[in-house]
Amino acid sequence: MPRYHFKGRNQQGEAVSGELEGASETAIAEQLLRRGIMPTALTEQKPGATNWQFSGSLLFAKQVSLEELVMFTRQMYALTKAGIPLLRSIHGLEENARSEALRRALATLKEDLGNGKPISVSMQAHPAVFSSLFIAIIHVGENTGNLESAFLQLTRYFELEMETRKRIKTALRYPSFVLMALAIAMTILNIFVIPTFANIFTRFGAELPWATKVLLATSHFFVSYWPLLLLGSALSIFGIRRWLNTPQGKMFWHRIQLRLPIVGSILLRSLMARFCRSFAMMLRSGIPINQALSLVADAVDNVFIAQYVREMRSGVERGESLLRTASGSQLFTPLVMQMIAVGEETGMVDQMIQEAAEYYEREVDYDLKTLTAKIEPILIVLVAVMVLILALGIFTPMWDMMRVFKGR
Repeated sequence: MPRYHFKGRNQQGEAVSGELEGASETAIAEQLLRRGIMPTALTEQKPGATNWQFSGSLLFAKQVSLEELVMFTRQMYALTKAGIPLLRSIHGLEENARSEALRRALATLKEDLGNGKPISVSMQAHPAVFSSLFIAIIHVGENTGNLESAFLQLTRYFELEMETRKRIKTALRYPSFVLMALAIAMTILNIFVIPTFANIFTRFGAELPWATKVLLATSHFFVSYWPLLLLGSALSIFGIRRWLNTPQGKMFWHRIQLRLPIVGSILLRSLMARFCRSFAMMLRSGIPINQALSLVADAVDNVFIAQYVREMRSGVERGESLLRTASGSQLFTPLVMQMIAVGEETGMVDQMIQEAAEYYEREVDYDLKTLTAKIEPILIVLVAVMVLILALGIFTPMWDMMRVFKGR
């Protein structure tokens, strides 16, 4: 009997792994589910075979975008609602998939469904395409016979997520263009403009003020050592990105993001809207609160907030109320805390959490609409400082030379 290596999460949301013997992956998955473990990966241990595979096409394959996930879940909802068999539906979607990763995943799903494996178990072999939250919703939909409702919930969730990201990108487009224009302008000034004025000042032997000396020194350093600057910038970017991929670096960066001026509060509200929306969807699907909190902690995409969410899960497992654990995290506003309290008293926690998500989304929408008005004064001050430095550094010695020339 073949032996399988599994990874998954138990009912407390903790990661577990091990090996089991079974007739097939489906049998192993059923064993794990009976034990209260939701499998996330199953790998058959073949004698003499390595546990890794390399595919050049997957290395350069385009990652599945949020738009493609929205299209996939919407199409699956329409097909399952119409009563079309899953195998036929996935076969049709596979032919029209634009992403190579999604196409390969659908091909595997089609093969596994033909062998009698549940779709949620097959999805666990593709964590890069289907997240743990995605798989959990599909698993519940399979067990309750409401697979079309599961796909509909995922469609609405991904659509709201995509809309929020588009609003953030739109709001940051203007300040990004201004900062890029300033960087290009400073590069042109240091390479072409300031060296020309440096030759003029040297020829006339004028006494230069401190601002001009700073500009000339900066331009000389930029022109003389630009290869080192490029190399240093590339190494710095590589080193920083490598450090940010470590648990300590990721925790530091995600914490700093929430403390950035102006943008930090918007990002915090956006993440809390994602948390509430995901949590409400999991509760509506019938997933227990502790398991839902574990899955939502991974879906938040911020390890700093995920740490507090896991602490909330630990409090719930100790028998504390959701309201008390939420107040201990100090992440929610008083209005949201009142919604959670009402939800626990009335037994409608999922509806109240959904109301909280809509509240945060309205706050984010308002903040994004006023973001440009908040950033514009900062950009104006930045441009004014640059113009002032250039005026003091270039035009002041030119005026001194004109006075000397007229005195002659």
